[in-house]
Amino acid sequence: MTDSAFATDDFVRERLSAWSREMGAVKRLAPRTIEAYSRDISQFMSFLAGHMGGPVTLKSLRELRGADIRAFMAQRRSESLGSRSLARVLSAMKSFFGFLEREGTLSTEALNVIRTPKIPRSLPKALTVLEARQTIATTQEMEERPWVAARDMAVISLCYGAGLRISEALALTRSDLETDILRVTGKGGRTRMVPLIAPVRAAIETYLGLAPFKLWPEEPLFRGVRGGVLSPRLIQLRMAQLRSALGLPPSATPHALRHSFATHLLGQGGDLRSIQELLGHASLSTTQIYTAVDTERLLDSYAKAHPRG
Repeated sequence: MTDSAFATDDFVRERLSAWSREMGAVKRLAPRTIEAYSRDISQFMSFLAGHMGGPVTLKSLRELRGADIRAFMAQRRSESLGSRSLARVLSAMKSFFGFLEREGTLSTEALNVIRTPKIPRSLPKALTVLEARQTIATTQEMEERPWVAARDMAVISLCYGAGLRISEALALTRSDLETDILRVTGKGGRTRMVPLIAPVRAAIETYLGLAPFKLWPEEPLFRGVRGGVLSPRLIQLRMAQLRSALGLPPSATPHALRHSFATHLLGQGGDLRSIQELLGHASLSTTQIYTAVDTERLLDSYAKAHPRG
């Protein structure tokens, strides 16, 4: 590929910068998403520069054909890029060209003839109710320092008992705990309200009573041993210890506890729309995957229990 620094002329390069700013300031996409999209478009521009024999200009983009995009996607697939990553590449291109169309710079039909790569449907791996309870109950046995043990138990309890992503749990402040309703800021800056059930509240209160640091209302609640913001890596390592101690599969991660929260709620009769709101999913289709999880578990139990299974 051509060096991406020389792949475009000044005008296109400036539009790329403006698009990146919009993704952060207006669309409020996650930094990692912006980084991935920018990298994908940079690679596309490098490909086009080599494909067209010179820096990409506005004229080049206006003359873009579906065949050019297919050639780029084929090259990326030949580099062992999977379907999920290819779908992200196409999403990045649609985002950039959508930006150009909104600002009136150009409009193209080239992307409309490109099919999104089929992504294998992978079901989230949930723990059983017993495994989830054992995970939380065993957490304190993994650590000699009482306040660290209480801290880790509180974070893990939030992942299972409130369905939080680990990043959401570690971003909580004292002020987020003023009532029995948690105020959680999730992906895209979206805020949702999640009930704080008694066992989770008790785990947090235990941690607060033992924490050796002054925890101000607007500062992160969970701290490392030196007082800094707790790293998610430490909770991931704690889960690795728990997997080993309890004989859990490699899929038993902090995020699996969030999956377990949703799966167990659905199994107890929770409706999808409520679970969507609790998880902070922007689309109900994202939440619907848990119906497949629950059906798979039901069929598995049936096969094991039925006399003809």
